[in-house]
Amino acid sequence: MKLFLDTADVNQIREAWSWGIVDGITTNPSHVAKTGRRAMEVYEEILGIVDCPVSLETVALDAPGIIEEARQLARLHRNVVVKVPLLREGLKAVKTLSAEGIKTNVTTTFSPLQALLAAKCGATYVSPFVGRLDSIGHDGMELVRQIKTINVNYGFQTEIIVAAIRHPKHVLDAALIGADICTMYFEFMEMLYLHPLTDIVVDQFLKDWNKIPK
Repeated sequence: MKLFLDTADVNQIREAWSWGIVDGITTNPSHVAKTGRRAMEVYEEILGIVDCPVSLETVALDAPGIIEEARQLARLHRNVVVKVPLLREGLKAVKTLSAEGIKTNVTTTFSPLQALLAAKCGATYVSPFVGRLDSIGHDGMELVRQIKTINVNYGFQTEIIVAAIRHPKHVLDAALIGADICTMYFEFMEMLYLHPLTDIVVDQFLKDWNKIPK
């Protein structure tokens, strides 16, 4: 399973990229707003740090507007993936963009039928928001299982990006289901390294090493 970092913070991106485990970056307008910088300035800096897919989101709500924004974003760099909301107009745009060879990430996905439509329109990626479903009493990971089954049933090449995760167990569940990608905040990616027994055993090894005659 590929691991994507979900942020527009270039310091976090630079640090996580140095770890050697990051396979992609996802951003959104909320992340960019937190930087206090111009969007294009942030995008260009991110694209200069990493060599991997970078999802940049459109904000238009009509197909012609989304297509125009997408073309502008795609011209920034070969690694750009255009995020498009799962709306009727959004999927109309995805159909056109797919035919033009522009990679798309269909976001705000909350049902398996939405994901089916995105795949039929040629989406490169589809992003189910599991944490947001959990927060209203639904099972977000069940949505991932359903999308995975549909993709296998019909041979869709659309990759599943498990998004809006809320804890490391979401990452584990996504991997066990066989999701293609999991995107997460910097702090969750840091947590993947951690286990108290690792710290205990390493500490014991070092203490024992110091007992060895030099």
